[in-house]
Amino acid sequence: MPRRKTSVKSNRVSKRKHTRNLKVKVQLKKSIKKFQELLLAKNTAEAKSLILKVFSQLDKAAKKDIIPAGTANRRKSRLNLQLNKSA
Repeated sequence: MPRRKTSVKSNRVSKRKHTRNLKVKVQLKKSIKKFQELLLAKNTAEAKSLILKVFSQLDKAAKKDIIPAGTANRRKSRLNLQLNKSA
């Protein structure tokens, strides 16, 4: 157990941030998985509309430092390649 008030507060804050970041990451993973399922089902029209949402989520996660910016860019690139390959 921390002894100082600042340590107690930093623990509280980090726990709050952790849950918030986890929520964003889980939502992002769900969106990516849904996008890939649409590609497997050869439903490119819906996949094209969903990819914009996924890109937006990746950019927001990178902006909030939930994931690194390079990781977001790499995922966007790979998802776009998958879409182009299936189209």
